[in-house]
Order: sequence, then C-alpha cells, then structure tokens
Amino acid sequence: MKTRKGKQLQSAPPGTLCGWLSAGARGFTRVDLVAIIAVLGVSLLILLPALARPGLNSKTIQCLNNNRQLQNAWRMYADDNSDTLVFASTGAGGGRSGGSVPIDVGNPNDPNNFAWSGAHMDFNGANRGNWDPTFDMQKRPLWPYTSRNTSIYKCPCDTSTVNFLGKTYPRILSMAMNLYVGGFAPTSGSVGTDGGWPFAAPYRIYSKLSLINSPSSIFVFLDVRQDAANWSVFMQDTTGYSPNNPASYMFSDIPGMYHDRAASFSFADGHTEMKRWFDSRTTPPLLPAGQILNIGSSPNNPDIYWLQSHSTALK
Repeated sequence: MKTRKGKQLQSAPPGTLCGWLSAGARGFTRVDLVAIIAVLGVSLLILLPALARPGLNSKTIQCLNNNRQLQNAWRMYADDNSDTLVFASTGAGGGRSGGSVPIDVGNPNDPNNFAWSGAHMDFNGANRGNWDPTFDMQKRPLWPYTSRNTSIYKCPCDTSTVNFLGKTYPRILSMAMNLYVGGFAPTSGSVGTDGGWPFAAPYRIYSKLSLINSPSSIFVFLDVRQDAANWSVFMQDTTGYSPNNPASYMFSDIPGMYHDRAASFSFADGHTEMKRWFDSRTTPPLLPAGQILNIGSSPNNPDIYWLQSHSTALK
C-alpha cells in the first residue's frame, strides 16, 4: 500500500457509496458547515419564486391533467369520425333551454345528441345535470374516450354543491368548451352554428379539425369559475376584436382563476398551459354559494383580447 507523508492509506470499506477518507483526514469544520448552510439558503431563496408559479401545486397539476385528458378525448373522437368535431353546446334557444338537455334516445339523429355536453349548470338540485353523471355526462359522445372518468370534467378547486331531496351533492362539471370549436348544435344537419349571436357572425365556427389553421393558438377546453359555469360552453364575445376597438371589449362568460389568478387551457394541437390574468376585473372574488357572476363590459381589458385571439379567427 502506498503511503503519503508517512501515513498508510486505508482501503475504502466494501459498499461505500461516496468514496473514503485517508486515515487521519479531518472531517467538516464549523466554517465548512456554515458555508454549506449559506449556499442552501441562497438556493432556497432562488427556488421559492419558481415554486410559487401556477402549475406546480397538486390541484393545478391535476386540473391541467384533466384538461389534457378531455382534449385527448375530443381529438380521438374527431379521428374516429372523419375529422368531424363534436358540438361545443346543445342548441341555443328553442324549446330545450330550460335545465340540462339529455340525449334524446327517441331521436338518434337529433343534432343535440352530438354536443360534447348537454349540462346547463345552475344551482338547482332538481336539474340532475348538475350532479348526476348518469343523466347526461355518461351518454355523451366523448364519454367512451375518457376512460369513463367523471373526475376529469371539473377542476379540483371547484367546491360547489347543490341540494336535492335533503341531500348535498358536489357539482360535476366546471370544464367548458370553446364555442368556436364546434359551435352550437344546429336545428338539423352536421355543421355547428354561432347561435345567432351577432358578435360571432364574422368569425369562424370550426366544424372539422383540419379547418383549424393554427391549432397551437386555438383553445378547446378551459376551466371556469363555479359561480360562472353554465352551458358547458365558453362563449367569448368578439366585440372590438377586429377591427381592434378595446373600448368595447365584453365578457360573455368568465374564465377560471383558481390557480393564482390563472386558468388551465388545452389547445387543438394537444398542448396544455396555464394562463395568468393581468386585469383584476377578470378575477373578482368568488360570489357566495348559489350566486351567478356576470361581468359584461370590460373596456381595455388585455385578458379579453387574449381570449378573443385564442378563440377563433375572421372568416
């Protein structure tokens, strides 16, 4: 065995992971330990802002994953149906607007049957679409593609409930589909409509996946607030979008904000992301249970422009 400065070196013990020290070699001094603790402290300070970003807590990750699974189901349905997209909503107006709209088993050709959801959310327990997945959710076109998992239809931060016959039930839906990706179910036929909303008339309603010319920019699903969830469709008012007139910006529906003032989105190309809102008017506090939020006009709100530009494009 070679020696160093007159001392015999010891062999490393069997199974030692991190090497060995020479006999008589000193361990850590107090100065060494203080230096290590200081380095760890600085590293923690650097990491804290990153840990605070939306997307790194467990509920936010779960919400993104739910969004991704719904988007995958949406894409697989289109792949299996000659590129045709499900409708973003059951038909606007008509005689079927009160409460949720279940599958019409007596009429298999009813266009409403091909909407991704017929749930018209409210806080009325007698409206079974709020809480009973067998009433509507499990009969819809995307259900077979979702691994039959009811939990992916809502953000885990949604704690809303309804009461029915003396029992409390959690509401089961807080994800919504972009109106312009599929549109409202028509009275007849297979092409979705804008529902007769004048602001939507100049813009594209995508009926096929291949017609979305910028799939990385057009969102499919997002999570919405429990005090704003309604028809399972997210309808962004395009007033003031083109030509650009920020003074006339409007909300029709309100996006989620549970994730540190951010909402989860999935896009037509399959990616998901968190979008943090800049304007406080987009993220007012949740209303008391059972109340419905309605913002309406929100001039010069940059969040509305983002929603408009990621919803559709001019025809």
